[in-house]
Amino acid sequence: MSQAPLHPSPVALPGILTLAPFLAALALAGCATSANQPTGVIAITVKPGDTGNCETSPCQVKLVMPPGKGTYEVTGNEVRVGTFPAGQTVDLGGYWQSQKFAIVGAKVPPAYVYIPADL
Repeated sequence: MSQAPLHPSPVALPGILTLAPFLAALALAGCATSANQPTGVIAITVKPGDTGNCETSPCQVKLVMPPGKGTYEVTGNEVRVGTFPAGQTVDLGGYWQSQKFAIVGAKVPPAYVYIPADL
């Protein structure tokens, strides 16, 4: 009667050793490309490209405007919120539902704020 070896076969090790660096590279790539994810209880501050979560409704939202000269128009869910100065952190107001904030003409990604539904 033969017994199973106490150590894994050397044939199995190259596959494991080859897979480990690949998985590590994938994990690092995921971290390097993830957007900032700020959270807030009754207020939140987001930048272009952020995906934030606010824990209460309504939620007071502030947006960090991109650098530049002059002003940019900001929309929330494609509705005009207002015109705000470049390079400033601006108060967009209180919101009861999730919003996609876009900065028109700035060529920056939108900021998303998820707000829980008021039940």
